[in-house]
Amino acid sequence: SLVEEQRESFKLSYYNEYKSYLSCSMPRYNQTQTFYHKHVVKLECRHCMNILCWRGMRAILLADTSIELYSTDLPPPDAVELSGNDYCTSNCDCHIRDLVCAGCGNQVGYHVTLPCRQCMESCNNGHFWMFHAQECRESERMDDAGQKSLIWGKLPPTHEDLQKLKEKVSKKRTLFPLYPVECIR
Repeated sequence: SLVEEQRESFKLSYYNEYKSYLSCSMPRYNQTQTFYHKHVVKLECRHCMNILCWRGMRAILLADTSIELYSTDLPPPDAVELSGNDYCTSNCDCHIRDLVCAGCGNQVGYHVTLPCRQCMESCNNGHFWMFHAQECRESERMDDAGQKSLIWGKLPPTHEDLQKLKEKVSKKRTLFPLYPVECIR
């Protein structure tokens, strides 16, 4: 269907954007050193409890440091959808597009589709997916042993993390299979 094609196109485009943004953002070494000890958080939509992100970081808006938000380098597939067209903010020249929760459709943040020079030259974590703090519920992500809070310096690379996430989702569906609902009259 058209909606499925749009979702697949969206997924492919954000993976490609992520790869290209890494080459123009803060050097990987500096990112690791600057943000090494920051805690990784999981984010849920405040409205429907849909998981929005497994790789979240508390952040502040570079153009207005009084605004708190969360950021991620890569949201899980099928967690959020782009909404509307790109627009620019009044604080800088970044082009952004709104993000809505794929579970309930509420606006939960935005995606920087084209970062401006000012923001790229500022200290940044290389994340281009932002979540409004008031639209999310946060919980600390634990290490694989479930013993300690995970920090960015110990976070697996995105491809490994996505594989783990797919395995968790697959196990849940095996334990709790989804059956079509029958309507009995």
